[in-house]
Amino acid sequence: MERIITLLREKNHYLEKFHEVNEQELLRFDAGNFENIEVFYGTRDKLLDMIRAIDDRLAEENELHEQSTSACTPLQKSEIEAILRRKDEWVTKILSQDLHVISWIEKEKSNIIRELQSVRKGRKAMQGYHSGESNRTLDEKA
Repeated sequence: MERIITLLREKNHYLEKFHEVNEQELLRFDAGNFENIEVFYGTRDKLLDMIRAIDDRLAEENELHEQSTSACTPLQKSEIEAILRRKDEWVTKILSQDLHVISWIEKEKSNIIRELQSVRKGRKAMQGYHSGESNRTLDEKA
């Protein structure tokens, strides 16, 4: 049972790290800095991979524990419940952050689209002033 408790704590540790990474990137987004987004997503993916690996080990440990005859003590049960409550808190915070991340990315995407449309309109306007002669050369003798 101690191994399960250790794994649950480890999972919470990585959830906290995930939350911190989100928090740091949201601060960059607030400052209008989106240059780190690829590293941000790469870091998040690595943390999610670690959390999945812990979940796999938890499933294995849980299966072994169910097959054994050892029972969970009231103290262990209380500790597990506290760890799981904390995990739920982290997950709720992360989901809230992810909504902010998505909102920022959508807002920035809309800004880029508006900017591209503006550039396109500007090019069309400039083409309207074009004389039609593509290559004019100067005659140095004249």
